[in-house]
Amino acid sequence: MFLTFEDRPSASPFIERIWRSRSTIGATFYSMAECNIELVVTHLPGLTRVTLRGPVTKAAVIECPPNGQWLAIRFRLGTYLPKVPTAALLDRSDLQLPLISDRRFWFDGAAWEVPTYENAESLVERLARCGAIAHDWVVSSAITGNPGDRTLRSVQRHFSRAAGLTYGRIRQIERARRAAEMLRHGTAILDVVDTTGYSDQAHLTRSLKQLIGQTPKKIMRREAQLSFSFKTESFLFG
Repeated sequence: MFLTFEDRPSASPFIERIWRSRSTIGATFYSMAECNIELVVTHLPGLTRVTLRGPVTKAAVIECPPNGQWLAIRFRLGTYLPKVPTAALLDRSDLQLPLISDRRFWFDGAAWEVPTYENAESLVERLARCGAIAHDWVVSSAITGNPGDRTLRSVQRHFSRAAGLTYGRIRQIERARRAAEMLRHGTAILDVVDTTGYSDQAHLTRSLKQLIGQTPKKIMRREAQLSFSFKTESFLFG
């Protein structure tokens, strides 16, 4: 694979995971659907870029340049940007943040240090203190099955504001990503169907083609490069 990934979890209440990657050659990869907002730092020869990415509801084939390095802060579901509607970032409507220098970028009326793999939490903590990011705990509670006494309509409003997606759509995407990860690690197709709650193999295939970009058999054979993935929790679909 021409893209290599490294990642680590985070103890921050706003961050799900920090990941970084590197490309050796220019080639295409399958960018999977995903539910999270990410802050991504791109380093290419002669170019640095800081980007806000939103949730993505379908897979796409993406051209990847050679000799690139990427760092991403993947925010937890429910983390949002009060001044940037999550819905405005949907489906690769990325927001490029102005660079002041190779080490600083402009966001929410202030200059911020470009984060590294080691100090990403420090940036997010400062953003949270000044109100540039926030977390909707109704979303977190609903995902883990504890929405309290709120009505379904109320919960959906929280999802729409913070996540930009309905709970049902988030469940579909996370289930497909989990299924893809299981297949890449050698789990039999019918066992994946049973574990992740698809009705049958045809249902799994349709979902993965739309949300991952490949059929289960191609994912198992690792025929193509996929975007960043890791072993997801099962509470969203189990």
